Amino acid sequence: MKAISYFHRTLVLVIFSIFCLHTVEAQSLESKIDALLEAQYKSGEPGATALVAKNGRVIYRNAFGSANLELNVPMKPENVFEIGSMTKQFTAVSILMLIEQGKLSLEDEITKFIPDYPTLGKKITVHHLLTHTSGIKSYTDMPDLRELARKDITPLELIDVFKNEPMDFDPGEEYRYNNSGYILLGYIIEKLTEQSYAEYIEQHIFKKLGMNTSYYGSKSGLVPNRAAGYMPTEKGYQNADYLSMTIPYAAGSLMSTVDDLLIWQNAMTQNKLISKKSKAMAHTNYSLNNGDPIYYGYGWGIDEIQGAPSVEHGGGIFGYVTQGVYIPSEDIYAVVLTNSNGNSPQDVTVKMAAIAMGKPFPSTEGISVSEAEMKKWAGTYEFDGGVVRYITFSEGTLYSQREGSERLKLYATANDEFYFEDSFTNYTFSMDGGKKVAQFNSRIRKAKGIESDKKAPSEKEAITVAPEILKTYIGKYELQPGFVIDVTANGNQLFAQATGQPQFEVFAESQNTFFLKVVAAKIVFNEDANGAISSLTLQQGGQEMEGKRLH
Repeated sequence: MKAISYFHRTLVLVIFSIFCLHTVEAQSLESKIDALLEAQYKSGEPGATALVAKNGRVIYRNAFGSANLELNVPMKPENVFEIGSMTKQFTAVSILMLIEQGKLSLEDEITKFIPDYPTLGKKITVHHLLTHTSGIKSYTDMPDLRELARKDITPLELIDVFKNEPMDFDPGEEYRYNNSGYILLGYIIEKLTEQSYAEYIEQHIFKKLGMNTSYYGSKSGLVPNRAAGYMPTEKGYQNADYLSMTIPYAAGSLMSTVDDLLIWQNAMTQNKLISKKSKAMAHTNYSLNNGDPIYYGYGWGIDEIQGAPSVEHGGGIFGYVTQGVYIPSEDIYAVVLTNSNGNSPQDVTVKMAAIAMGKPFPSTEGISVSEAEMKKWAGTYEFDGGVVRYITFSEGTLYSQREGSERLKLYATANDEFYFEDSFTNYTFSMDGGKKVAQFNSRIRKAKGIESDKKAPSEKEAITVAPEILKTYIGKYELQPGFVIDVTANGNQLFAQATGQPQFEVFAESQNTFFLKVVAAKIVFNEDANGAISSLTLQQGGQEMEGKRLH
């Protein structure tokens, strides 16, 4: 009897210890993710809802900031958001469902469904539309989008907006993110099913899966727990501009919650809507005609997190920015929905997933490495495509400078591994055949650089512009819905920060024209008829994009 009693006591202690360990781990994960999100989505500002699941079960769920600034309503996990381009997952899966039913194929040309579409003799397939490789002009890159935003139009009327535009490239020759392709896919769904896109998604996905807090977007309809959308201005925030939900359509019209998006992800994991084979097709990293990878499948971007393959997609629409990532090998899903432009959750969602994996990204404080170890890797490295990067030692640390760009600080995580500040990008250095080798890693994108004798070119000279003139450039400039350049000044220095990217200093070559050192790009500030700064023009890669100043 004593032995049995002792056994029971021991078993209870073991169970209690395991329970305590699990609780501590959960608290640790929760506190780490809370700290990330609290730093980015503050009380009294537009906020975010966030969820992390492992093996289909929630291990983290919380909300931050405000769902409605005017009514001072705090955010809660049940709030509903416009999810923007995360809609593309639903469109792509709908196409794959119809393919499994034998109603179309990936190699079908779009003229099979829209006979009068002007393809200019090019073969544009369903596959090209799904992978953003069609070459069709994306209507969200066209300058009259703002004028179109308030109009309720039909899918065919929306297609008419872009169908006669010159093609950007021949099908399969390049990858360029393209909302027009998904508009065409939505119309194909309608033709094949004799249902509207909204009806099809509601009947065959939302109702089937029990996604009871997901909707085709509506500005007029009452949506319980809708989080109001905001846009940043020089003076704080304003309500997001009106956007008819007929405009984003099958490229970005849906609304949802973090809980419903977990239902969606679990349905994908369990192959409830499409077969395992079709899902593998959706998650394939496709290639261009020349074999180069595009890092995109069908409705999902293809990447990796701490070495584990991931599938991901975000969305940006008037007043909302979203991000979801899934790591198949770990069965980990992380999603963040936010109700303001200009504060992207892309990086924080990846960091959340890495924490859930037990492989968090290193602290930007780094570790201490001897001067001799750091100097060992200084030099010039040549990469494929003619890219040259200079690694230099200065002020007690290493710096990286791509040819023609600004010098960026590195911090050590090992004697041979160095990360860029505020970035997932790092170098791993080694020796091979007596030469230094720099492995450049930007998550899935990797490149190998070999030591070279090439000397660093001298930097472009900048001029000084008076602080009172620089102050007139301060503001937020919207180049596309959800993509804003925030310009700030500090004394005689001017800085620019694009949505979801680090802040960089820009340097004057004339009073209103500034160049970046991090990339080959220029920013030109434009005056209106009254001499006030009304917009900026970003010049990069032979293209120009105007951003209107937000007031």
